[in-house]
Amino acid sequence: MEHAAGTSPRVQKTDQEWRAELSPEEYAVLRQAATERPFTGEYTDTTTTGVYECRACGAELFRSDTKFESHCGWPSFYDPADTDAVILREDRSLGMVRVEVLCATCHSHLGHVFEGEGYGTPTDQRYCINSIALRLVPAEA
Repeated sequence: MEHAAGTSPRVQKTDQEWRAELSPEEYAVLRQAATERPFTGEYTDTTTTGVYECRACGAELFRSDTKFESHCGWPSFYDPADTDAVILREDRSLGMVRVEVLCATCHSHLGHVFEGEGYGTPTDQRYCINSIALRLVPAEA
């Protein structure tokens, strides 16, 4: 299930450097795979046109035209901006099997991807991503 298995992140920093650059909340999600509480993230209901970048390294991850309303409490996308933008890795934490989504550039935790939930999207996938792992760069009008 893991894509780009064994590859090193293109952006590498020490734990100390990540802690200095990220807020405690950002660090907990991006570097320690925590999850923000549902319906609390700044991008959950955002409909602004633009590009969603990794908050840790600035890599382009998702575009607003693949964002959809899933009513799950976190921003949902049906496809990454580029197949190489993310790494998918099996996650067996919390007593369940899920697929973790990582930034391919810095290997920061973004969220999880789910399939076959019946949303009317082209991929039948829901990339459930923590708002705090993203930064929206609005498109210029």
